[in-house]
Parts: sequence; structure tokens; C-alpha cells
Amino acid sequence: MSQALLGLPCIILLAWLTSSNRRRFPTRLVITGLLTQLLLAALFLKVASLQDALLMVNKLMLALEAATQQGTAMVFGFLGGAPSPFEVTGPQHSFVLAFRALPIVIVFAALSALLWHWRVIPTAISALSRLLAKTMGLSGAISMGATSSIFIGMVESPLLIKPHLRSMSNSELLMLMSCGMATVAGTVMGLYAGILAATVPAALSHILVASLISAPAALMLAAVMLPPEGDANIVAINMQSPYSSSMDALVSGTGEGLRLLANIIGMLIVFVALVYLVDQGLALIPTGTEPLTLVGLFGQLLAPLAWLTGIPWNEAHIAGELLATKVFINELVAYLELAALEPGALSEHSRLVMTYALCGFANFGSLGIMIGGLTAMCPERSADILRLAPRSVWAGLLATCMTGCLAGLIL
Repeated sequence: MSQALLGLPCIILLAWLTSSNRRRFPTRLVITGLLTQLLLAALFLKVASLQDALLMVNKLMLALEAATQQGTAMVFGFLGGAPSPFEVTGPQHSFVLAFRALPIVIVFAALSALLWHWRVIPTAISALSRLLAKTMGLSGAISMGATSSIFIGMVESPLLIKPHLRSMSNSELLMLMSCGMATVAGTVMGLYAGILAATVPAALSHILVASLISAPAALMLAAVMLPPEGDANIVAINMQSPYSSSMDALVSGTGEGLRLLANIIGMLIVFVALVYLVDQGLALIPTGTEPLTLVGLFGQLLAPLAWLTGIPWNEAHIAGELLATKVFINELVAYLELAALEPGALSEHSRLVMTYALCGFANFGSLGIMIGGLTAMCPERSADILRLAPRSVWAGLLATCMTGCLAGLIL
């Protein structure tokens, strides 16, 4: 616990050390940001009624997984979960990621579109954005963009506030990008929960809470890195459904899910391949011991950050490598590695902390997607977006680690 208590101010210090103006410190944003995180964490992790609601969400997730498997079994046969037509001699190799785990993204995307059309998601976004606007003194545009990233993703959420991107300050733009890096979209929450289900009880509940808590953390840390100037403008945001009917929402959502699935598969192939190539180059460096790897090298550098989240030092190097995997490949691979760890490699508490610390899109592949989306939406801000991009990854990583600290303190 003492580590996590130390971790909170240390993470803020790390953000301040990379600030563009260390003389300006957004005291109000830091205080309200911390209080908002603590309030959300305490409510969702300690209040019995909210915990029961999260458990119900987790049960719905299990039902959705079972329903998705029915679809994949029909389409892909034994590759998708149907009984095998032959004797399986290596069952540990029978799980095919692309056919068993990833297709839930399509189902989630379709249901998300339907819930958007039925105004369930817009209502939740509006309530949370008003909370951020009032507590942290943020503009309506940045509050809406930040909260919507929890539900609809880092590229889709700026579309809600597209008319305001041109007039946003650089500080607000960094906040928006950092929130995209620190949260995960609702369309992939089910995927990550399915991967962790066997090792982390009620995984979907934890992933949902992690994404909620990380939003104010990202806003606060981005403000520390690039302090805002002037007062925020409160503006109204149009959140009308883009779908003409429920059937249109389901069809359109399915198409969006298919594109997202193809993008995830492509990113996995490319970034795993790139890391492998870098590892082959590092292996040529004589060390006298084990060959160097990109994840191993940066895992050592990130081990102290993992320790600050409350991970014991004897486990910090494993946690550091998971953080490095998240940054250089993506959080999906990091979750796969977390789920595949041998019993005893990480304690149950450490696994839970890492579930929170890994829950964000802060990696270079996602950054490329965000840059492409934002520059297309607002080409006149391309230079600002490119300049702020590396900081948004750093802010997103620190925000999820701060969320890990809070989880370690409260759970």
C-alpha cells in the first residue's frame, strides 16, 4: 500500500518533469482530478449495490461470449468452437485467436450501435461529461470527448466534437488525445474480459472501472504536461443518432465491427513482426548473457513504474515487461501474456493491479490510428496533432499506471 501511495505523487511528478511549462501548475485540475478518480474508484469498487451491478454486467458478458461462440461455431466450425471432427492430440494449440476470441468485437460493435440508437450510451456519456465539466472546470467539448472515448473509442469520440477541434487549445487537444490513449473502447472490452476470464474473476467489471477511472487521470496528467490557459467555454454537443432505425444500427454496427476486427488482426501481425525484427537486430549485440530484446530492455526501464503501482519488486520485472509489451505491441498481446503467465509468476493482487495498468490504448500502433483519424477530421491542426502525439502516449501510460495505483490501494 505504501508503494501505491508513493506512486500517485511520483506519477504526477513524472508528468511535470516532461511539462512544457513547469512554472505553471494546474493545481485545481490536479486536486479535482485526483478526487474524481478516488470517488469513482471508491464507488465502483466498494459500494455493494454498484458492485452487484458490475457483477450483473459480467454475467451479461459471459452470456454474450456464449452467444458469440454459437455464431463462430456455425461459421468457422471446429476452429470457432464447434466439436472437432477428429481426435485432438494437442488441445493447447486448438484455440485459434482470430476465430475464437476476436469475433466478439463484431457482436460488441453491433450492440454498441444499437444502444447508441436507443440513447443508452449517449445518456451515460452526457451524465459523465457534465460531472467532469463541473468538477474539473473543463469545456463541454473536451468533457464530451473524454467521456465518450470510454464507450466508443479514440477515433470515434472526436467525431462527436469535430466542429470544435479547430478552436481547441493545444492543452485541450492533448487532453483529448491522452484520454484516447488511456481508455479502451466498449467494442473491445468484451474481448479483453474473455481473455482474462480464467485468471481474473469478474474481468469485465474491472476493465470497465479501469477505463472510467483512467479518463480523469489522463485529463489531469495532460494538463500537467501542457497547462491550460484561460477559462473553458461550455458548449452544447449534438448527440443525435446517426442511424435511421434499430435495424440500420445493427447492420452499420456489424460493418464497423468487421472493419475493427480486420484492423486488430492486421495490427497484431505487423507489430509482432516488427518487434521480432528489432529483437533479431538486438540479438547481434554481444552481451555475454541472454540476448537483448526490445520488450526485455524497456521492461527493465519500466519496472520501477510497475513497482510504484504496488507490485512487489520481485515481480516488478515481469510487470515492467507487460507494460513494455503494451506500449510497443498493444494491450491485447499484453493481456494475452498476462493470462498465459504461470501460476505464481504474479500474485493474485498483482494480476489485478496489472489488469488496471494495462487497460488503455497507449501504444504506437494506436497512436498511428489516432493521428490518421484526427488529421483527417481537422487537417489545419495536423502540425499540432503530430507535435503532441508522443506526449499523449506518455500521458496515457502514466494515467493507466495511476489507475493501477488506485486499484492496489482500494482492492
